[in-house]
Amino acid sequence: MKKYLGIEFGSTRIKAILIGDGSDVIASGSHDWENRLENGIWTYTLDDIREGLRDAYKNVAEDYRSKTGETLTDLDGLGISAMMHGYMPFDKSGNLLSPFRTWRNTVTAEASEKLSPLFDFNIPQRWSVAHLYQSILNGEEHVAKIDKVLTLAAYVQRILTGKAAVGVGEASGMFPIDSKTCDYDEKMIKQFDDLIADKNYPWRLKDVLPEVLKAGDVAGKLTEEGAKFLDPSGALHAGAPVCPPEGDAGTGMVATNSVRQRTGNVSAGTSIFGMIVLEKPLSKLYPEIDMVTTPSGEPVAMVHCNNCSSDLDAWMKIFMEFAELSGHPMKKPALYDLLLINAMKGDPDCGGIVSCNYFSGEPITHLDEGRPMLLRKPDAEFNLANLIRNNLFSALATLKIGLDILLAENVRIDKILGHGGYFKTKGVGQKLLAAAMRTPVSVMETAGEGGAWGMALLAKFAVVGGGKSLEDWLDEAVFKDMASVTEQPEQRDIDGFESYMQSYKAMLGAEKAAVEGF
Repeated sequence: MKKYLGIEFGSTRIKAILIGDGSDVIASGSHDWENRLENGIWTYTLDDIREGLRDAYKNVAEDYRSKTGETLTDLDGLGISAMMHGYMPFDKSGNLLSPFRTWRNTVTAEASEKLSPLFDFNIPQRWSVAHLYQSILNGEEHVAKIDKVLTLAAYVQRILTGKAAVGVGEASGMFPIDSKTCDYDEKMIKQFDDLIADKNYPWRLKDVLPEVLKAGDVAGKLTEEGAKFLDPSGALHAGAPVCPPEGDAGTGMVATNSVRQRTGNVSAGTSIFGMIVLEKPLSKLYPEIDMVTTPSGEPVAMVHCNNCSSDLDAWMKIFMEFAELSGHPMKKPALYDLLLINAMKGDPDCGGIVSCNYFSGEPITHLDEGRPMLLRKPDAEFNLANLIRNNLFSALATLKIGLDILLAENVRIDKILGHGGYFKTKGVGQKLLAAAMRTPVSVMETAGEGGAWGMALLAKFAVVGGGKSLEDWLDEAVFKDMASVTEQPEQRDIDGFESYMQSYKAMLGAEKAAVEGF
């Protein structure tokens, strides 16, 4: 049996998925972790990354052994994915020159505001080039010592293969991509080099960015050192081909078969983003819209929000604690299902309750920090169903603000697919997203596997794709008979969500005041 491994570093969990001759999962493993706020920067340490990688692999190998009775010794393909964007600068000796700055940081406003008009292209704060240029504007000493600027996925890729390379989708969250060449935009590269020429750094931008590859390419092989690092027991053999590392946007597109024009998907977890593969460019630059690419290099309009389900999860922990105190503890999945299904009985507009779900800053609504808070009118219907329904609406609200721009641009969408933890409870998150987008939303039976499964598919495609396009291969080899459930938007929910959005937008003034004063 063939074995293809996909590992994805999410915000709160590192997940490993092993697939075989087909696309079914034959083993899985995970490692829970959390980012840290240190000196005003959201980060993970190198030890966090390396230990989490090993533990996730150990757990998938143990799951494989428990199911097959065999030791996992050989892989036929391997792929690494992670949260996109961020900043990891290294010197020639491989030393990290600055703490890893994740996508969650909103500390590069000055760089973003200067680069976007220079390129006539939206450069969000979380992009790698924004972090690099902000470091230059700050006069940080480490910049002169840079040999490579990597993302989290690229860093892990280099551990395993010794090669600094990224997939084009991941690269599109570092620096703008020319979809015709599937490489960094040469004109913008020159503009950046000219911009910083007076600094006399001993590097040029193209030299410090990782090599760009497409889906179907091989980005090195698992080295002896990489195999030993991944599996200190020594059971894992070297030599497996490793595909280009991709970001969570790219793996989300693959996992939902949303890589063709006029398809789209929404990934909802700690953060939330919606992506639509475009037929033509947008009419102008929108600061709320990122332009990224599919793993094959096709242009994608992306609405990315830093905050989604963290506030919902925080409330769930309170109810889990109550259940334990009552002497009737509940498993996490059962608690979520119980409360989320009950939320569908709430008032369409949440009965006068609104909450801000911002744990961190949110560029789309122009806030550099977050303060989670709950507001309700004195006459609100403050009950459990409305409270949880409110949290579900709040998780989608900022995405809705961005997606409305695309709808105004007459972007055509044939289908939307949802994936991520927000959709695990059947008939809840999916139905509410359908109301928010006023379009049917489908969830496939693999939705819970998410990006790690999508990365395993990319690892397999690099080995067996046989020159086919990624779109055709996914249609024919993976999704041809894949079961899915589609929810139609209901007018009750559409009207309720629109009413809720009025309250949500009005509430943002209070959120701004809370950030400034609390």
